[in-house]
Amino acid sequence: MNIQRIHALYFSPTGGTEGVVRLVTQTIAQQLGLTPQFTNITSPEKRQQDYRFDGDELVVIATPVYAGRVPNKLLPDLKGRLMGNGTPVVAVSVFGNRSPDEAPRELALLLEGNGFRLAGVAAFACRHAFSDRVGAGRPDEADQEEIRGFARRVADKLAQPGELPELELDRGEIGPYYTPLKTDGAPAKFLTAKPLTDWDKCVHCGLCVRLCPMGSIDPKTVETPGVCIKCQACVRRCPFHAKYFEDGDFLSHVAMLEENYARRAENILLL
Repeated sequence: MNIQRIHALYFSPTGGTEGVVRLVTQTIAQQLGLTPQFTNITSPEKRQQDYRFDGDELVVIATPVYAGRVPNKLLPDLKGRLMGNGTPVVAVSVFGNRSPDEAPRELALLLEGNGFRLAGVAAFACRHAFSDRVGAGRPDEADQEEIRGFARRVADKLAQPGELPELELDRGEIGPYYTPLKTDGAPAKFLTAKPLTDWDKCVHCGLCVRLCPMGSIDPKTVETPGVCIKCQACVRRCPFHAKYFEDGDFLSHVAMLEENYARRAENILLL
């Protein structure tokens, strides 16, 4: 193939997905002798734009895994705003050391349906957004080498003459969302949980307002009247540690993850 441009788009509230997609894209670009372009679609404003690509471009799309799927609030934007024209694409899912479940396949099939041709699909483990103890230190050096190896194999495939062969992939129906559990094994029901503010620490800098991917934080009160997707952007990235969750089911789910998912999850590569 004759790839002329490489463009990466990513949704990354806490930065883990961004780190992975940059390594994937830069490795491919270096091998193909191109300079990549990156677009962060985490902000609502960026997701209101249309993104259309041609057959001589390579696109790398990366999202985190929420409840074993592509974040559901992101799906309408990907389906409605992201279009290819026989465009080679790499679909990357980044998961918090539990399991990617159906997210890689869901993202891959969505992209195929929007006119892209799959050059590779991968799911890479990262530190969980909910806990420093789940996936601590990932992606580590071994992960980074696996990411580079995947990217080099994609680049080798793209350097071959002719059309991309169809990727072998289960194209059946996507399974259900993962049900979060508490430490006692019961479902953890925290859909309506929202972050709280420690007023002794908050300095009203407005960073959380700007970082919220849903635009849900009120700039005057820094409370969250709008929808919260539990992405942890406001919690993780507040320099004063003023944001936190205290919902009982949410905290029990975090404890369950720490008890059961400290083991090293495997990355998944499909080429």
